Amino acid sequence: MGKDIKSLSLTELKDELVSLGEKSFKAAQIYAWLHKRGAESFDEMTDLSKDLREKLKNNYDIYTCSIEKKLVSVYDSTVKYLFRLHDGELIESVIMKYKYGYTICVSSQVGCKMGCTFCASGIAGFIRNLAPSEILSQIYIAQKDLNIRISHIVMMGVGEPLDNFDNVMKFLDMITNSDGLNIGMRNISLSTCGVVSGIEKLLERKLQLTLSVSLHAPNDDIRSRTMPVNNRWNVDTLLSVCRKYTQVTSRRISFEYAMISGVNDSDECAHELGRKLKGMLCHVNLIPVNSVKERSYKKSSDNRINEFIKILEKYRINVTVRRTLGSDINASCGQLRRGENNT
Repeated sequence: MGKDIKSLSLTELKDELVSLGEKSFKAAQIYAWLHKRGAESFDEMTDLSKDLREKLKNNYDIYTCSIEKKLVSVYDSTVKYLFRLHDGELIESVIMKYKYGYTICVSSQVGCKMGCTFCASGIAGFIRNLAPSEILSQIYIAQKDLNIRISHIVMMGVGEPLDNFDNVMKFLDMITNSDGLNIGMRNISLSTCGVVSGIEKLLERKLQLTLSVSLHAPNDDIRSRTMPVNNRWNVDTLLSVCRKYTQVTSRRISFEYAMISGVNDSDECAHELGRKLKGMLCHVNLIPVNSVKERSYKKSSDNRINEFIKILEKYRINVTVRRTLGSDINASCGQLRRGENNT
């Protein structure tokens, strides 16, 4: 197989062309075909000479993804894709329509290592990391299929982005570059289950993206039972680096909190969470937990969620409840891929 050309930055592509005996300025044409026009083959690049196209075919591959399955919600026009990669593996993406435009939730890995007990993403285990080209392709193919312009990105699909740190950082560099789709960093959210070492590396870059942290519990006892990552970095260690992150970047952190009936939704949990987050530049996003066939968790009642909110607001913490989108198409992470692998 040839080299993954879509994962090359423009500077790297220029160096590659020079090594092939070509003029470096042609890299801009190729890069535009790949990242602005979404070319899926070198034959589409009609303003390049036939000789150059042959050289590219002989040395490189364009990694893309094909639509294996597409589900459209009858309730809110949410679209869920099951994409097949060049090696046959499957990943998921979700397109959500809001008043401000279209948001895509992309995957960063095939499967997941983290083992959170309320999430379907890791049930089938971890297969591999996605290359920058494979993360980009989810956006390019969805845009082309729906004939839309995506303006916001959420890295909250299958996989832990900070466990695929280098490829995710390169993806961010390429997707925000003016030579590509030029999506603003402030329009990108990255979600982590609490990989502290990754947050520390992210902090050094001082990116203006929104960091979302899947907290889901106010203490180690509950969190370690539901999120194995807590056995390596406990709640206090995680919140300490989060405070530092907000101070260095001046960016508000969003704490994701899945409301699981009888597990983490008591008044006591709300008070403990409020005490630990008080004064931090943050907000809490409460998520009625999704039903997963292999798990016995049930979402909290509306009344319990409302009581939880009232307590957090006493600590002057901004709280929202995530709107459920695509409920009729299993739009939560990992469910479509898992269903396909089980058939």
